[in-house]
Amino acid sequence: MKKILLLGSGELGKEFVISAKRLGCHVIACDSYVGAPAMQVADESCVFSMLDEVALRAAISKYQPDVIVPEIEAIRTEVLLDVEKEGFEVIPSARAANLTMNRDRIRDVAVGLGVRTAKFSYAESSEELLAHAKTIGFPVVIKPVMSSSGKGQSVAKTEADIQASWDYACLGMRGDRKKVIVEEFIKFEFEITLLTVRQRNGKTIFCPPIGHVQERGDYQYSWQPQPMKPEYLKVAEEMAAKVTADLGGAGLFGVEFFVTKDEVIFSELSPRPHDTGMVTMISQNLSEFDLHARAILGLPIPFIECVEGASAVVLASEDGKNPTFTGIEEALSQPGIDVRIFGKPTTRPYRRMAVALAEGTDALARARAAAAKITVHSH
Repeated sequence: MKKILLLGSGELGKEFVISAKRLGCHVIACDSYVGAPAMQVADESCVFSMLDEVALRAAISKYQPDVIVPEIEAIRTEVLLDVEKEGFEVIPSARAANLTMNRDRIRDVAVGLGVRTAKFSYAESSEELLAHAKTIGFPVVIKPVMSSSGKGQSVAKTEADIQASWDYACLGMRGDRKKVIVEEFIKFEFEITLLTVRQRNGKTIFCPPIGHVQERGDYQYSWQPQPMKPEYLKVAEEMAAKVTADLGGAGLFGVEFFVTKDEVIFSELSPRPHDTGMVTMISQNLSEFDLHARAILGLPIPFIECVEGASAVVLASEDGKNPTFTGIEEALSQPGIDVRIFGKPTTRPYRRMAVALAEGTDALARARAAAAKITVHSH
């Protein structure tokens, strides 16, 4: 039985724990607050900030895990680099966790590999941000180099928007690096997440592309498969294979691309299951969480089968505790619909609390309709 130390215990971690438990693993779920979603299904839990170097080292020393599985970006990744040298295994690798914790580092890796990215620069002040934005040309997209779920991301259309974008990015930053990435605004036809699985004992494999729509920098709904030209999909797969091979290790990566009329452009990469990939809980024979678990454990993945599916998020609207939900019965009364309540103990405006899933014809419209029927009540 493998012992897994899970760093971060949100809704993606919860589904991963379920997949790992089904394969006989012992999981210790860690997060900064009591009762996080993954803790509710894990064997043990541990509460501390992943950015606290002393606490992180203490947890690794105490539990002596076979594998360390990061679920979030905001981790003191220098500790992971150290413990990997001591013989602990980090998924997919300590280098991957360290590089992808900060958008600047993974973007630099992609450029170094000759992968097409948007034009970009970095800024550590609003003055520097304005100068780079002028060079790139408005409109520009501005994001903290370290955040999660799109927090702090905005579009500056003119010079007058720069200060507000800087302030918003600073509010959405995680960790202790006051730095943003400013990049050209790509007029894309659609965005995709290409779930890429690096296996211990086999070739790198890909799930059918997932289309998705974001608002406020956070995913709202996704669908699979996203139709695209075969030659464009091949280019995306080649780029994903190149970047993930450089990062190394085993596990599932969520690789994001912009697809324009003329080309495919690398956007971002997460070395773990991706929020847009929650659709795979209904669209694939093996969800992204099953695939991550199998890849980590070195188990075979004979094939990935996909049907038309979609996911749509259910958001909270206010601050509160002990949320309750209404409309679930109505949502589930439609055929081909499933609902996953994450089990987060607190709410805040726009916090993702659940997801509605649909399979079959018109999956996206039906997933969104089901999600719209569910209301989160805070207390």
